[in-house]
Amino acid sequence: MIVFSEIISKFKSNKEKTGWSYIEVSKRQAEKLKPGTRVSFRVKGLLDNFPIQKAALLPMGDGKFILPFNAAMRKGTKKKEGDKIKVQFELDERTITPSSEFTRCLKDDPRAFAFFNSLPKSHQAYFSKWIDSAKTTLTKTNRITMAVIALGSGRGYGEMIRANKKVKE
Repeated sequence: MIVFSEIISKFKSNKEKTGWSYIEVSKRQAEKLKPGTRVSFRVKGLLDNFPIQKAALLPMGDGKFILPFNAAMRKGTKKKEGDKIKVQFELDERTITPSSEFTRCLKDDPRAFAFFNSLPKSHQAYFSKWIDSAKTTLTKTNRITMAVIALGSGRGYGEMIRANKKVKE
């Protein structure tokens, strides 16, 4: 486990990450969690007293990583950009499995199913976590539909979200 304090930062301009709040994890800290890795991996622990699990650390080059500081984390910690936060992380090696409803719908579209299975596990997890975080059955159904259509068209999670934002604008 690693324990440190960090200031919550925000990307002013960084391609698709523009506007993201994040916590930086130094190369030294990342090496303690998962030595030698240069790819995204999952952690669990606490942000102040707010528990997190299956949260992805994203590589930023030079051995540094970031933890995107999402809305649930902001709400749970009552912290925002510029605030200092106590971080306690350990490696989270549990796997994320898609819901049975999502899996059934994927199997109904062979192209979507094949493309989903070709994605790295971390990218599959983006879809699964997003779908599973829906608070209502209607929202979950809409997210499954959107995911299957995107996957059937060969689009990943980020591409799907960006395409959907353009439609709403």
